Formats: sequence, C-alpha cells, structure tokens
Amino acid sequence: MVEIKTPEQIAKMREAGLVVAAIHAATREAAVPGATTRDLDEVARKVIAEHGAKSNFLGYGGFPATICTSVNEVVVHGIPDEKTVLKDGDIISIDAGAIVDGWHGDAAFTAFVGTGHAPELIELSRVTEESMWAGIAAVRNGNRLVDISKAIEGYIRRQPRPSSGKYGIIEDYGGHGIGSEMHMDPHLLNYVSRKRGKGPKLVPGFCIAIEPMVSLGTAKTHVLADDWTVLTDDKSWSSHWEHSVALTEQGPLVLTAVDGGRAKLAEYGVTAAPDPLA
Repeated sequence: MVEIKTPEQIAKMREAGLVVAAIHAATREAAVPGATTRDLDEVARKVIAEHGAKSNFLGYGGFPATICTSVNEVVVHGIPDEKTVLKDGDIISIDAGAIVDGWHGDAAFTAFVGTGHAPELIELSRVTEESMWAGIAAVRNGNRLVDISKAIEGYIRRQPRPSSGKYGIIEDYGGHGIGSEMHMDPHLLNYVSRKRGKGPKLVPGFCIAIEPMVSLGTAKTHVLADDWTVLTDDKSWSSHWEHSVALTEQGPLVLTAVDGGRAKLAEYGVTAAPDPLA
C-alpha cells in the first residue's frame, strides 16, 4: 500500500525536511581533515536537538548512530565511530533523517574532504547528484514509478565513461516511500527492471525518497560483519545522493532542499510546487 498524504501532512514533512537540510549544512562544514565520523554524528545530534526534532536513524533496526557516514568505498550505512578519521582527499556520503510530529525527512549528499580530488571523483559525485535531479524531475502527475527509475538510469548511461570503464549503478539498495515511517512502499530501483513492471501511478500526495548510489566500478556490494556497512566488492569509490520529494497538485516539492528544489528543477523545465511553509 502506498501512503497518500494530505497537504497538511506534506507541510509537516517539509518541516522535517528542513531539519535534515540543517543537518546537511552543519555536517558538510564539519567534514574536514582530522575530524572523526563520530564528530559528525555529534554535530547532527545537536542540530536535531536544537530544532526540537527526533532522529529516525538512531535505534532504527538497532542502528547505533544519528547519521550514516560512508567514506570512499563504503556505499551506504557506514556507522560513525572514533576510529574513522577523515583525510585530505577522502569523499564521504552523509545520510541523515529527522522526525517532526511523527512525519519523516531523509536525504543524503556526498562531500569532498580537503582538496586535491581527482577529476574522476568530482565527476562521479556530479553524475550521481544530477541523476537524482533527473529522477526528481520525473515526479509528475500521471507518470509511474518506473519513469523515475528510467530517468535516473538514463542520465547515468548518457554520461562519458570514466577511466574505470563504466559507472556501477548499485542494485541492492534504492529509494523508498516516506511519510509516517522512514521506509515505506514503494521500493524505487535506480535502474529499469522488466520484472518489476511500471509500478504505481504518481498522484498528488505521493511521497518518495530518491537516492541513486553509483560507483566507479562494480554494482556489486557486500555487508560487513556489523550488519550495516555496505562496501563495493571491488573497493571502487562511490557516491550517494538523496532527497525526499512530495508530489502535489502544483507539481513536485523537494522536501529536504532549502528552496524546495526550485532552482534545480528549473534546469529541467519543471516548476517546483509552492512551499507550504513560506
């Protein structure tokens, strides 16, 4: 069952989304050489507390932290700790969430630690982020779930290949419905699968977290003994970007973007829905 939200519920999700945006801003600034991933988790905890929100990551399935910190070859679900010290040249994907009055927000971004990153890494993050926005631009009344998957995969496949030969679109993890819970139906693939069909029709009140994960090598991954940390099988570095999006009568609203997605969606010829909190 896909949970369809009322405009009032979407407004609450927008509140949660802005808390997530604040976490992103604070952790991006704190992701510097010498900082530990535990330091970043503490920053996120403080932001959540300052906004009177709750964490939807801490304790979820036993997860022991407030954010996921995935460094270099770690794709997703990296656990913050004191041993992982960020170094100049690292990349880190930070996944964060928040709850306001029972409604969830969830988003992720890839940050560059220090300086001197190879152009290939910069391009990896750009391609991953832009594929997310291509997917968001496909959140339109009358489209189906597969149209989002098609837009994400299509964007990635159209890009010039990296020296490693191709971009690996991670298959074992993808986007998801979001609302009164962090993870809900439907599951969103970042590629098109004929076995999955077209998926549900997109209608006003439909909310989805769109989150492509792309590597510079294989699409295959494995999980460490902690039952959380996901790495690429070939140790190729990866990028992860995510936004939570609501479809309204006026179009898509990017709940976790400060401007509601207005600027980036305009690049795709899409007008973002009005911000209910404006």
